[in-house]
Amino acid sequence: MSDQEPHMTHTRTAHAIILAGGSGTRLWPLSRQSLPKQFISPLSQETLLESTVSRLMPVIRPQDITVVTSQISASGEAMVHLTPYATIIEPDARGTAPAIGIAAINATLAGADPVLVILPSDHLVINVAGFQSTLSGAIALASQPDANTIVCLGITPTHPETGYGYIKADATPARRQTNGQDITYSRVNAFKEKPDAETAKMFIAEGNYYWNAGIFIARASTLLASIKSYLPTLDVVLAKIQHDIKCGISFEMAVNSHFADAKTISIDHGVLEKIPAGSTEITLALIPADIGWSDVGCWDTVYDISAKDADGNAVTGNAIALNSKNSLIYAGKRLVTAIGVENLNIIDTPDALLVTARGESQQVRQLVDQISRRGGTEHIEHLTVQRPWGSYTVLQDAPNFKIKRIEVKIGGRLSLQSHEHRSEHWIVVAGTATITCGERIIDMRANESIYIPAGEKHRLENHGADLVTLIEVQVGKYLGEDDIKRYDDVYGRKTT
Repeated sequence: MSDQEPHMTHTRTAHAIILAGGSGTRLWPLSRQSLPKQFISPLSQETLLESTVSRLMPVIRPQDITVVTSQISASGEAMVHLTPYATIIEPDARGTAPAIGIAAINATLAGADPVLVILPSDHLVINVAGFQSTLSGAIALASQPDANTIVCLGITPTHPETGYGYIKADATPARRQTNGQDITYSRVNAFKEKPDAETAKMFIAEGNYYWNAGIFIARASTLLASIKSYLPTLDVVLAKIQHDIKCGISFEMAVNSHFADAKTISIDHGVLEKIPAGSTEITLALIPADIGWSDVGCWDTVYDISAKDADGNAVTGNAIALNSKNSLIYAGKRLVTAIGVENLNIIDTPDALLVTARGESQQVRQLVDQISRRGGTEHIEHLTVQRPWGSYTVLQDAPNFKIKRIEVKIGGRLSLQSHEHRSEHWIVVAGTATITCGERIIDMRANESIYIPAGEKHRLENHGADLVTLIEVQVGKYLGEDDIKRYDDVYGRKTT
């Protein structure tokens, strides 16, 4: 790639691939396995995924944004947050390299070779205008037809951070003028693992080191070529998927057939770190990005970037802090009070309370592992679970019975389903519910009830003008959410 060239009129449509396959541990108890942090709102009314989509526009059109997510998220609590977007569902968790590989294949199905903006779904950017300007330059640089270029956005470091990987850039920047933009970039010399404190200080003192934010821009063909060169075993899997598609099998079915054969590896370790400095086959370029970036990686980070009162407290929700300093208090509807505390993170949800000393919240992952090992469910989903049709709240969960409050929004329609191991009793307390039970379809109003035997096909709908609320009592030896056999579903979930 030459350092400078005359103005060109070449343009290329860019597509965004948002990686949203997180496990939901780092911001527990607000995030859960079925609702990872990209689907929660720790800092504003928008979820982190919504914020990610918002700042991409107008650089990238809404119809050119695809979210790659997990099967758990696509069928669990996060489902309601995914419905506005085009999605690719990973059948198994295999890391970012396989996810990017199938996304690149999907982007080229129509015969085009778009520039792909690969970015995480769960990060924060404060300087949105700066991000958009930097992204436009990166897209222009990656669009050039004369070079296979992968552009990294390197975050300008503000301190010697040990929790991030680093990218070392060439000390001499290059310039290129494209479509009227004068783009300054540097060749990438090396990727560095998360350093210890002394090494991080050395990086900052030496200069030309940038935090690796996991944001990469390249043509789809360039990404696939780099996988072929540096991850040949993954390339074999992707080739099988492409072969099936050419034979008339759908993209989804081809992915489901072969994706599990891919080894788990990130694009950083599998590809980018292997591209040698000065490579003529694939060029690695870095554009510095001073955009107010954070990976929102733990509750300590949430405190750092939150607005604070005169005592240094960051308080959200129904909370009161007296004689307390430098603490994060995150509350929901339940009142949370603190007196005389300092340097704490206090995170309250209806079924779990987290209290950590500030500086210790990176250990939340180990805490979640302990919950799992003891057979708990508090790490899996919340007591109130959002669904496209409304929500349900677990009121009591005991051996052989479970009680829920179910709310069905206007126009909402649950799947036609049955359960093998449990019967259900429904009591309508508000609105008019249209209920299918076997061959019967009846409208039921407040204070009316119905019994649903085990094995009976049934459905709940709201055709009225008000929210439908009912109490459901499940009785049986097994009450898991996976005891469901679907026969028809308007939200695209798997049916029998």
